Amino acid sequence: MTIGLFYSTMGGATKQVAESIRMIFGGESVVLHDIDRVSADKLSEYNQLIFGAPTMGDGELSDEWDDWIDEIEPSNVKGKTVALFGLGDQEVYPDTFVDAIGIIYGKLIEYGANVVGDWSTDGYEYDSSAAEREGRFVGLVIDEDNQPEKTESRIREWVASILGEFDSSVHKEASSG
Repeated sequence: MTIGLFYSTMGGATKQVAESIRMIFGGESVVLHDIDRVSADKLSEYNQLIFGAPTMGDGELSDEWDDWIDEIEPSNVKGKTVALFGLGDQEVYPDTFVDAIGIIYGKLIEYGANVVGDWSTDGYEYDSSAAEREGRFVGLVIDEDNQPEKTESRIREWVASILGEFDSSVHKEASSG
């Protein structure tokens, strides 16, 4: 079984993180989809999903995510295992750091998805984030602007932490890859 990884990207950083996640999982077990080029109906083809989003401006979704999230039918995510990753800038936007994945998380929970892959807030300096729940982020958080040297190790650690949440066939491929 494969995982559908759906992302949007502005400057290319979210796509690079998506590609890194795919490679760490083992390549063939994750299929990448730029949401600017695919309908939300594509979600129905997967039981396991990863969503990636940059946070724009003062805590908004990108235009692509803003439109795409409204296309998601509850039946396309209900009961499915979903992990999130988000990119943000904790220095320029400390009051809305990675808010985009918090917005997406809210919609997924409303629709009955099983969201996995929360992430520690340790090592980040920000004032507020819609992506924080009970002292943890709702998904992997990457700050390519201020902490690019931590990106690869954070991705590896996060993927290792969510492997058990995904189908065992994906786990086997990622463990051997």
